[in-house]
Formats: sequence, structure tokens, C-alpha cells
Amino acid sequence: MSTKADHALLACAVLLLATACTSTEAGLAGADPSAAPAAPELPRRPAELSLRGVDPCRLLSDAQLDELKVTSEPRLATEQRDGPTCSLDVDRTEPYYSYYVETITTADVRAWLDGERANPSTNTEPAEVEGFPALVNHAPGPHPGDCETLVGVAEGQTLRTQLYPVTQNAFDQRQLCDMSTQAARLAVQTLQATR
Repeated sequence: MSTKADHALLACAVLLLATACTSTEAGLAGADPSAAPAAPELPRRPAELSLRGVDPCRLLSDAQLDELKVTSEPRLATEQRDGPTCSLDVDRTEPYYSYYVETITTADVRAWLDGERANPSTNTEPAEVEGFPALVNHAPGPHPGDCETLVGVAEGQTLRTQLYPVTQNAFDQRQLCDMSTQAARLAVQTLQATR
């Protein structure tokens, strides 16, 4: 036989379920649309590797440049970016492509995830590079244009590597992002060895 306590418990359960779900269609329950999805967690930084005063063209050794198949002399980029930027080209045999290595001392990696630099029109994937929090960004679409890897090497400082294909349709998006992340991994290794 049912008691008043059983009825009260059942009423509480129904009330709890009714307030936990909402819907824009009559008769259908769904998640509360006002609840924003939580930003993905990034790993904790294992060390602080300051980029202040770091020449981005010196973040890759000759052996690392060979590993990346770079055929040009590293040079500072002339266009205005977020920080000093080194341009590295693979331009002796096809496919041709270029890397950028950039030292940003004015923005934390989280700014691209959920801060003022977040861009809802790009695909942003949390990653880890040599134990450091990282993001891999690229524009969606059928034809890959570039990919960047952002590594939070210090509080408020981000190392960015970016890969641009010059030869069209030579790489798919995953390959571009893997190559950008490889350049970031090598640059972080150099940074770790010099700090």
C-alpha cells in the first residue's frame, strides 16, 4: 500500500525531471538550450618557457629544418602578425609549402579556445605538444588552406606554427595539421633545451 511519503517522493522526482529538461517543440524534452557547453580542458603546463626575446628563426636547428624538409634560409616574415615570425619554405621540389614559426608574448593559448581570439568559424581541437597545452586550428571546407598549432609555453605566451601549402591539393587537412604540429613539437624541444 502506498503512503503519503511515497507520493511526496514521486512528486519530487516528477518535478525534478520536469525542471531538468526543456524543449522548443511541444511534447519533446531536450537539454536546456541556455546551458553553454563547457570548454574542453587543456593539460597543465609542465614548465614556464618564456618567449620574451626569443628569435623564432633560431627555434629550429639545422637537423630539425632537414627533418621538416625546409630548403630555404629561415627569414623574418615581413607582414604584420601577432609577434615575431620566421618564414621557412620547402621550395626546391614539389609539393611546395611554407611554415611560419611565431612567438606571441601577448596572448595565452586559451584565448583561441574560449577568449577574445576564439573563432567559431574554425575547427579548433585541443591537443598536447611535448606535454604543453595546445590547440590545432583550421578552417573547415573541402579544400584545405592551412593549419596552425598553438602551444601554451608560458602564462600569457603562445608559440604558433602554421603550415601553408603552395602546391594545391598536395595534402589533405590531417596531413597539414600533422606537419604543423610536428614543427611545433620540434620548436618546443629547442625551447626546452635553451631554457
